[in-house]
Amino acid sequence: QLQSKILILTICAAGIGGTFQYGYNISIINAPTSYIQTFMNETWLERTGVPLESNVILLLWSFTVSAYPLGGLTGAVVAGPMAIMLGRKMSLLLNNVFVIIAAGLSGFSRMAKSFEMIMLSRFFTGVNAGVSMNIQPMYLAESAPKKLRGAVALTSASFTALGLVLGQVVGLRELLGGEESWPFLLASNVVPALIQLTALPWFPESPRYLLIDRGDKESCISALQKLRGNSDLSAELEEMLAEQAAVKGQRAKNPWELFQNPALRWQLMSIVVLSSAMQLCGNDSMYFYAAYVFQEAGIPQDKIPYVVIGTGSCELITSVTCNMIIDYAGRRPLLLGGYIFMAGWAIVFMVALSQQTQISWMPYLSMACIFAYILSFGIGPAGVTGVLPTEVFDQMSRPAAYMICGSLLWFNLFLVGTAFPFIVKSLAHFCYVPFLVVCVCTALYVGFFLPETKGKSFLEISEEFKKRNFKAHSHAVFYKGPEEIKSTML
Repeated sequence: QLQSKILILTICAAGIGGTFQYGYNISIINAPTSYIQTFMNETWLERTGVPLESNVILLLWSFTVSAYPLGGLTGAVVAGPMAIMLGRKMSLLLNNVFVIIAAGLSGFSRMAKSFEMIMLSRFFTGVNAGVSMNIQPMYLAESAPKKLRGAVALTSASFTALGLVLGQVVGLRELLGGEESWPFLLASNVVPALIQLTALPWFPESPRYLLIDRGDKESCISALQKLRGNSDLSAELEEMLAEQAAVKGQRAKNPWELFQNPALRWQLMSIVVLSSAMQLCGNDSMYFYAAYVFQEAGIPQDKIPYVVIGTGSCELITSVTCNMIIDYAGRRPLLLGGYIFMAGWAIVFMVALSQQTQISWMPYLSMACIFAYILSFGIGPAGVTGVLPTEVFDQMSRPAAYMICGSLLWFNLFLVGTAFPFIVKSLAHFCYVPFLVVCVCTALYVGFFLPETKGKSFLEISEEFKKRNFKAHSHAVFYKGPEEIKSTML
């Protein structure tokens, strides 16, 4: 059983400095919000002798928060070329440089009396998350055996959720969330980076990358032997060689080439719809609402952070469950179920919010809704979305596909983060209507247009899409559907 141990350890080494950081850095910024705003005000007062107005502080704070998705967008764009030139493993290792810079900036920001350092550090943290969100699932899915591919690539989602929970825990007042210790809280993301830098070099590079991109058969076989032990490699090697032959003479593609290629039309449409929906479905906004709803439900103010940890743990539990069942249940049912349930809960949640003051037990219903919504998101969309680009694109298009996917993900995170407070202002209790529309449209898209990819080799999957892409030409009318869906999505 040594080889499965190696695979598990590879997953952990890649995860701890990879998507773990994404979740961790999203949640550690919540605890010290008021302290950092005070710090901004005091710093400005010291420099100019004039205090900042409250709306300026809010503006500066929203810059600080949105520096993260902007960094993520940058990271997602750099990730493609990095994965091709440096390889998957080397990219993940180099990626830790960004976090170390960020930790230095935020850790010393109070000593240097500069809140600009915090903004910069959030940007670098974002770059790190952007790179790892793209390269980690790619690295793991390429290293995993076919029958475990879904589960292994899905661990990315579990590490994100683990990061969320740990960030919430470390951000408690008793640990690092106090007034004195917030610079340490923001700099604590250097620890996972150092763990990855010591652990990951011992594990092999993605065998697929070595064979297909580098053409290095010996290294590929030795990497496979490390990962699989003594089991028979001939079938797997044969499949990789077939894929190598299929992409022979091609170079790695650029994102815009994917848009021009009619043979990739459905694959591209599927990841565009799904990765946009992942941020536009309102799951992250649930966290924004959590504290308010819990307060309304009569939970005392000082106990709220502990209940919020419950919401994070919810996502962690479901993504681990999803890991166990994805290679049995398949990708489609999980996505379809997730979005249908989310649509249902969104309706209940809006009803509950509007009756919050009239009926005494309504706050508890809306509380249950938050948990249910996050559970529904965790069971399907959270994990499966990250696995799909690896499965539906070949080796040459994969990095570019992840660039598109990642850019959309971060752009939409930025969009929702910026727009959500205004949506709440204007729609009040019905702020979930836009999210409801997104969930319903996505469920329809998955139901009608997405083929199942469970347990198929990469070549079989691209054959199946080939049939779809070229069927569309013969039925010009048939192709109009998704265009309309696409326009309502954005």
